[in-house]
Amino acid sequence: MSSHDFDFLHGRWRVDNRKIADIIGRGTEWTEFEASAEARPLLGGAAVIDSFFAGDWEGMTLRQYDPAADVWRIWWASTRAPGHLDPPLEGRFTDGHGVFFGDDEVGGHAVKVRFDWTTGDEPVWEQQFSYDGGETWEPNWVMRFTRA
Repeated sequence: MSSHDFDFLHGRWRVDNRKIADIIGRGTEWTEFEASAEARPLLGGAAVIDSFFAGDWEGMTLRQYDPAADVWRIWWASTRAPGHLDPPLEGRFTDGHGVFFGDDEVGGHAVKVRFDWTTGDEPVWEQQFSYDGGETWEPNWVMRFTRA
């Protein structure tokens, strides 16, 4: 693990999204949409910031490596929740697979959040929620990245 684990993400991307239409209501209907993203390194590579554009809304992610704790922390914000920065997820990469966990609140319910990153030429990110303390996980968003 190193401050360069997210180097695969640098650059411009087309992002194919598959997402539960109503995450807050724990819906079961999936929707698909295209987005664009651009990621760039900061702080000598120990941080990565990206912009995400999907039609009428925009998001951003900050990822920062903490060498003392040997973990990455990931924060998310979007125009869908103005003025709000989600609590960070924390984790690391092993053999090209990154797993990150955090706690949040969705629709008034405490939820554990999991991000899974698979690196490579066409990276994949998946978000999952657990409403039972991490016993079971419900996937609710998958992003497939292709170089723009």
